[in-house]
Amino acid sequence: MNNRICKILNIEKPIIQGPMSWVTNAEFVAAVSNAGGLGFLGPNAGQIEITRSPEISAERMRTEIQKTKSLTNKPFGVPVIVNRDLAYTWPILETIIDEKVPVVLVNDILDERIFKPLKENDIKIVYRPLTPTIENAKAAEEFGIDVYVATGFDEGGTVPERVIGTFSIVPMIVDAINTPVMAAGGIGDVRGVRAAFALGAEGVFAGSVFIPTKENPAAENVKQMIVDATAEDLLMFRTLPAYYRSLPTKFANKLVEMDKQGVSREEIAKMMRGSIGMRIGMLEGNTDDGYISIGTGITPIKEIRTVKEVVDTLMQDFN
Repeated sequence: MNNRICKILNIEKPIIQGPMSWVTNAEFVAAVSNAGGLGFLGPNAGQIEITRSPEISAERMRTEIQKTKSLTNKPFGVPVIVNRDLAYTWPILETIIDEKVPVVLVNDILDERIFKPLKENDIKIVYRPLTPTIENAKAAEEFGIDVYVATGFDEGGTVPERVIGTFSIVPMIVDAINTPVMAAGGIGDVRGVRAAFALGAEGVFAGSVFIPTKENPAAENVKQMIVDATAEDLLMFRTLPAYYRSLPTKFANKLVEMDKQGVSREEIAKMMRGSIGMRIGMLEGNTDDGYISIGTGITPIKEIRTVKEVVDTLMQDFN
């Protein structure tokens, strides 16, 4: 099958594993790429401690990139978090260019200062705004992105600000731009993949389905919780910028209660402490003090599998 995303990203199967912050590392990402998809190191890949230093973050990422290269000769990617003053962005960007990482993921901010060096170094740009819109899709196409990820409200963790489901957002974006579009949010088995392609997507961008795998660094009790849960179990509460979705944990239930009592989004976001609550919940498996970011596509996940089994099952039409 002639697939534009496979051609652009130089991969065998049109699937990207989302860069899920703390729950990625070199072994896991290499397994995705070796299975024919595109693995992505998360911003805290392979780490257990947080750092506020852009330079230390960049050096840690360099180590994880080099580890990944030692485990696969296939393409993989690294996210570039673009903030307004680029203080955190430049050290990572320089590391990516230096290490010749072939693909980056850019979230939200379209910035010519970032795009220019990426293009000059022939690094492919996957653009995934938090909230997909016709306007930002057209703007991103003007900037020269290579792949656009259309994320529906079905996703886990921080969800889009507009309540539009994956299978409504995908055709809307597909009809607005000529750039190939990937579907993200709520895809848990091959039926979701086929539905996404029927709506015009040319690939899928998946996170939750890759967490309960043997290679993923998430805690074993978290993997089992995902296997045992369905979409009916998921909690949602207000926070910045809009809403957050989690499996039930003591801490997540507390955040839901705060929301019901009318506590502000800002206060709830402060309680969540950025991605620290995710590290505590998902990496350490401490459900008393952390949360578990999961999307609505978890219902068909019935066992802990290898990454290869997940890729082969989801991408069976491309085998």
